[in-house]
Amino acid sequence: MLVNTRAIVISALKYGEADLIVKCFTEEAGLKTYLLRSILKSKKGKLRTAMFQPATQLEIVAMHKDKGTLESIREAKVLQPYLSLHTDILKSSIVLFLSEMLRNAIQEEEENRPLYAFLEHAFMWLDLHTHTANFHLLFLLELTKYLGFYPDTSNFNYSNFNLESGNFENVETLYSVSEENLDTLKTLLGTNFDALSELKLNQKRRAAFVNMLLSYYELHLHSFRKPKSLAVLSALFN
Repeated sequence: MLVNTRAIVISALKYGEADLIVKCFTEEAGLKTYLLRSILKSKKGKLRTAMFQPATQLEIVAMHKDKGTLESIREAKVLQPYLSLHTDILKSSIVLFLSEMLRNAIQEEEENRPLYAFLEHAFMWLDLHTHTANFHLLFLLELTKYLGFYPDTSNFNYSNFNLESGNFENVETLYSVSEENLDTLKTLLGTNFDALSELKLNQKRRAAFVNMLLSYYELHLHSFRKPKSLAVLSALFN
């Protein structure tokens, strides 16, 4: 079936001498994987390698056979050219980390328009703003809304957060979070990207909170793998 849809690039991997395997999160069909033949050698084709950098927002015409095999893209155009996302080293490192997280976390090939809208808005916000040191913290927390394990805030004032259950509790368990990580979590819950500049965290607290979130993802997502790009991001913030 020929489909016209908006799509956000998650990753692109070189395959053979001239091909790319590209994962996109599409508005119409969720996660899709495409084989782009000879794109690395082509100089006259409609598709260009630069279009398939992580987080690029595209409009594509694609052939979806929906048989569990690699799909194909017939046409593509960039919908939202970024101003700084791929040229600012800190932002590009954040994008690299988040794209690896998305590749590990999103598994279902099904329409999820609220998730698409969230990704679209988040990457545009990152492109246009300068206070970005805590962006990935809120991004990963907000992403859990669309993956099905956003923290239950019913008992928000309790003294611990249980990573396994996703609830605030007054009892301490093996999976309890307290003290600084709990304070950061409570600060981020219910806030938005525009308020991030008011959140003052040093590198140590930021790193501790990221590691807590990764543990949260591991507990709730089958076969989740911690991203290798975290080390690069941590070094830059350090």
